[in-house]
Amino acid sequence: MSYRLYNFTATGNADPTISQSFLAQLQTLCPRNGNGLKKIPLDRDSHGNFDTSFFKNVKAGNGVLESDQRLWDDANTRRIVENYAGTIRGLFGFRFDFEFSKAMIKMSGVEVKTGKDGEIRKVCSRVN
Repeated sequence: MSYRLYNFTATGNADPTISQSFLAQLQTLCPRNGNGLKKIPLDRDSHGNFDTSFFKNVKAGNGVLESDQRLWDDANTRRIVENYAGTIRGLFGFRFDFEFSKAMIKMSGVEVKTGKDGEIRKVCSRVN
């Protein structure tokens, strides 16, 4: 986390995708020479609820993890963030709670191979 706050891509600066107000909060929670043990909720607005605020945070430049904030950088994933953040949800009927439950049901049908029938890929996109 600290590399995003103080030395992103070895520039000596913070990640420019973090909103300035959120950057100040994160730098207060995670000082430059801190011990790195501070826990930060990944969904700062409703870390105890299952809702769409994660997507609203990403849209606002308040993604805690770099991988989360990168969802806003790509045109394909930006559309998904916009849909789930509520920007155009009403037009297309996207509902995170329904889509998530459908995805979990679909994923439960994936048969995991174990032991000699399966393998851990060294590169996720191709078979070893």
